[in-house]
Amino acid sequence: MANRQKLVEEYLAYLTSVRGVSERTASAYGLDLGHFINYCSNHDLFPEKAGAAQVRAFIADLSAEGVASVSVNRALSSIRGFYRWMVRFGFRKDDPSAPLHNLKTPKTLPAFLWEGEMAHFSELPDTAGILWPERDKALILAMYSAGLRVSETAALSLKNMETDFSGARIIGKGNKERQVFFSDEAREALLGYLPARKERIKAERPTERLFISLKGAPISVPGVRWIISKYAERSGLGKNIHPHSLRHSFATHLVNSGCDVRVVQELLGHASISTTQRYTHVNMERLKKVYTAAHPHGRAHPHGGRAHPNGRARPHGGQERPRDGQRK
Repeated sequence: MANRQKLVEEYLAYLTSVRGVSERTASAYGLDLGHFINYCSNHDLFPEKAGAAQVRAFIADLSAEGVASVSVNRALSSIRGFYRWMVRFGFRKDDPSAPLHNLKTPKTLPAFLWEGEMAHFSELPDTAGILWPERDKALILAMYSAGLRVSETAALSLKNMETDFSGARIIGKGNKERQVFFSDEAREALLGYLPARKERIKAERPTERLFISLKGAPISVPGVRWIISKYAERSGLGKNIHPHSLRHSFATHLVNSGCDVRVVQELLGHASISTTQRYTHVNMERLKKVYTAAHPHGRAHPHGGRAHPNGRARPHGGQERPRDGQRK
């Protein structure tokens, strides 16, 4: 078991030191591979000796245990990367995961807030009377107006901000750098927060992190999540609002306003355009609702069927009833 685990540790060290993968991502890979190592150990297998049948059996076991298809595919992705590394560095000659395909996953639209809902949510720190209103409003507006990930928000540093706080340089996934921009409203909130932030910084524990706790320490990723959850509880919007909802809202609103999807891709820091194209689907869903509500053929008649252009209900089956005197 120790030798099996050592191989995984070498791979994770390679990911962080050579590939520039974040510690958080490497930890997720390590968790997935740890499950696979345990499976191999329970079946008297060494990972470098396992074949496609064994990897497939492990994936099948995860599915049988009720693990979500998205999580199963993530585990398979971790295993693929592990075996590609083994092949590259001579631990084995072939990749047993190569013949395997991802499970089909249900297509779900990202959770987001409409423009009016987002405006309401960003105003909650002014009225809720909880936590640290100046910081929380600046944090919410910065996340939304720049489309920041929760980890990027926690890592925001004063040294990476534009001098006028109109934008910042962000180090995102895979250590990729991108420029983000803050709205005038977000910039105003950030500048309003800075004096209060300065008062809470301890001389013996100075920090460049933009967002801090009430005790003056840099805020953590769980801390950002907790802040958003507290305002979500008081929002009254009836939605499952989490930090990524603000990023989804940013992208959705840009696409709905006609922004080119490749520009949105750059602003979000997506490696693949297919990831960004999810937001065009959100726009299509909205268009469908507008069509159904406004178009005479889209509105349902209270007595069944679809509304006819002349105002009469068209019966089910799509044909009009013959008028009196007409030949049937």
